[in-house]
Amino acid sequence: MNQHPQHAAFSHLLLTGTYVHEYTYDQLQKAYGVTINPSLVMLVSVDRYPDLIMGKDIEWKVELGQTLMKAICKTVSVPFTWLWIEEGVVALLLELLAQTEQLPPGLNALQIAKDMQKATDAERISVSIGIGTHYDDPAMLQHSYREAMQSMVDRFFQGNRLIFSYMKKKQADAAARETMSAYKEMIENERIDLLARVHIGDVEGAIAVLPTLLEKVAQANQYHVSRFQSEVVDLVMMVSRLVLEAGFNAETILTENAHFIQELYRTIRYDKFVQKVCTYVRQLTEQVALTQMLEVSPLIRQAIRFIKEQLNERIMLEEVAQYCCLSKYHLSHLFKREVGLSVVDFINKLRLEKAKYYLETTDWTMQQIASQVGFQDANYFSRMFKKVHQLSPSEYRSRKIVLDSNKFS
Repeated sequence: MNQHPQHAAFSHLLLTGTYVHEYTYDQLQKAYGVTINPSLVMLVSVDRYPDLIMGKDIEWKVELGQTLMKAICKTVSVPFTWLWIEEGVVALLLELLAQTEQLPPGLNALQIAKDMQKATDAERISVSIGIGTHYDDPAMLQHSYREAMQSMVDRFFQGNRLIFSYMKKKQADAAARETMSAYKEMIENERIDLLARVHIGDVEGAIAVLPTLLEKVAQANQYHVSRFQSEVVDLVMMVSRLVLEAGFNAETILTENAHFIQELYRTIRYDKFVQKVCTYVRQLTEQVALTQMLEVSPLIRQAIRFIKEQLNERIMLEEVAQYCCLSKYHLSHLFKREVGLSVVDFINKLRLEKAKYYLETTDWTMQQIASQVGFQDANYFSRMFKKVHQLSPSEYRSRKIVLDSNKFS
């Protein structure tokens, strides 16, 4: 179903609020031949539209739009106009009584939205709907439009065929702010663990913990999309800094970051967002691992990967050998010959390198750090650290703090 171009132009001026620079509202109605008085905006968005249009031509898109609007027009009994605001998303400007008034059955905004979904389901088109606030003043309709858009940001997390109300979202956001700060403290250790894994080039270990961390970041932000996205971007920047510290070209990394962040903010679904973050963090961590890569055979590279993934746990030589399908004697011989260290010495070297990151970035106790990197005994950890670095862990931390303060003074 096609809308008269004058009605589309009328809708555009109302949604943007720009008609006030040219007309009074009465003059606007006369100029465009429109008699209705819209008071509320609904956004109807075709679910998974980017996936649906892959490989489709323009005729398919036209047919989809016309089928959707026919279903809506058959369902909505109140006067309305509409405007496609982007591909797959149409704004409905409805003439509707205020929700506080006594309404005839079927004429409240929520019921209209539910009826629309039933009608579009019958056409095998799944849609989600956002409902703005009712305004008597036509000049305020632009706010109803923005509210409908804002109400739908939760769709990023929640999926398809949903109905969102701005007023309900506003109330939920206010109630959620009280618990956010306390919850965020709970995920700090996991964020540091991720960065420590990146620091030692533990690619698979980093990717294993990242999805869980992202889910907890979402929970900590009460599934507020913009706050969640902002925190994830900050996390990606922290990972990028570790890549820069490993010696990669700053201009290249910063350019890649800019492109990635732009693409990330255009992602409209949580699952794809997480997938993109994991792919990019994998690429960054692989670059860190590349700087640490030894000229070793694929078998020893496989052993090193296993060691990095299990570094927080107790690692037995037999387990590493079994993972590589070798005897422990054969593995020990190959490892010593190619790496220059025994398996045990290499494990301790990695653990101490990871411990350095914790000493530099946290105020954890020696026992906490020792446990986190796989040493069960804090005293043994301290002795090993001093043997390698000629400083105790506490002395290393103190010296690092002094060096950093001098750097920025």
